Amino acid sequence: MKTWLEQPDSDAPCTIIGEIAQAHDGSLGAAHAYIDAIADAGADAVKFQTHIADAESTLAEPWRTKFSHQDETRLDYWRRMEFSEEQWVGLKQHAEDKNLLFLSSPFSLEAFELLRRIGVAGWKVASGEITNFPLLDAMSATGQPMMMSCGMSAFEEIDAAVERVNLARDKLAVMQCSSIYPTGPEHVGLNLLAEFKSRYGCAVGLSDHSATIYPALAAVMASAQVVEVHVTLSRDMFGPDVIASLTPDELRQTVDGIRFIEKMNANPIDKSKPLAQAEPLRQIFLKSVVAVTDLPAGTVLTPDNITTKKPGTGIPANQYDDILGKILSRNVKSDTPLMLEDLESS
Repeated sequence: MKTWLEQPDSDAPCTIIGEIAQAHDGSLGAAHAYIDAIADAGADAVKFQTHIADAESTLAEPWRTKFSHQDETRLDYWRRMEFSEEQWVGLKQHAEDKNLLFLSSPFSLEAFELLRRIGVAGWKVASGEITNFPLLDAMSATGQPMMMSCGMSAFEEIDAAVERVNLARDKLAVMQCSSIYPTGPEHVGLNLLAEFKSRYGCAVGLSDHSATIYPALAAVMASAQVVEVHVTLSRDMFGPDVIASLTPDELRQTVDGIRFIEKMNANPIDKSKPLAQAEPLRQIFLKSVVAVTDLPAGTVLTPDNITTKKPGTGIPANQYDDILGKILSRNVKSDTPLMLEDLESS
């Protein structure tokens, strides 16, 4: 069955996105290695970020975290993160060869145009672009599904962005995100998923920076149809997002957990009757009324001569009170479960 991104409707499985961002540190080989790792973990999509430095930043842009030992300015760093169009085509082809949906967040109209030429499965609006109306207009004009993170915005800006997006609401997913690296449990904000769903009438999701598997699993229980997590090949890797990322093994746990949860949710249990699969265990574990000692026919049953023991193949233990005072119609051996035919009819 296709996931929400491929088939945007309420019944589609959650789209699980492995976010590479700048974890490749400008290395094309590392970018391809991340695609393999995310595919092997079972995710549905791989997501990059497409930066064209001179189109999105000026020398005045400060560092979020001064981690780089080789880039003098933030602009220098973005330049080093750039791939050529031909290289992006290769990354997309590799992703598709691995049965991954290919995504990348554009950070300028020039980056959008590059990705539009290459082709993406949908559009992901980064938290810092939610007020960039020219970019939102360009994305929504394609008619493709859009996923919008809102980690830096309050409702006023989110409302305006959603209103600006000219798409059927079933093609939009508003994603709770906290732009805190890593995100502690007190800042995950899963309570907002229900509010987004009600407020905007669209799909909801989670873009997580907690570096744990728990928020993604909980988000699916809260009806998230898109989940995005950052990925690092190892926590010993270099870069600012490592502390907010999952390892490939943790991504696999997340994928397996989400699919398990979806299967649970798709199969509600009817408690009006015992589960058919549990019937053999009922006979083993439930208890029957049994004779405490050898009892001859004509014995009046009392708390002194009957008790309850396994297996549950005789008169059920919950009928104990009902048979007190009844008379045995035949001899019964000690520890033998009583049957209805062992009792005289009233």
